[in-house]
Amino acid sequence: MIVHIVLFKWNYEASQDKIDEVMVQLRAMKGNIPGITELSCGVDFTGRADGYTHGLLVKFNTKEDLLNYGPHPVHRNVVDNFINPIRESILAFDYETLE
Repeated sequence: MIVHIVLFKWNYEASQDKIDEVMVQLRAMKGNIPGITELSCGVDFTGRADGYTHGLLVKFNTKEDLLNYGPHPVHRNVVDNFINPIRESILAFDYETLE
């Protein structure tokens, strides 16, 4: 199983409404991008994430599924039109589990 984790830090233009819309758009990717087996996103509640306030976790069966996810038009739409206009920084981390 492939696990894709993304942490988001928002810029000064990031209103709560815009951040909420990013979360809606991220959740909508499941079922609209082949290869996603699990998807969740949410808000950090501990304050231990060095200014990153929101996170995304996506699981895939194969590395190929992850590679196809990146350029998929649904994913590109979310990144280009909802995330990039309000992001300060993104941290992405991918790994393969032995499960």
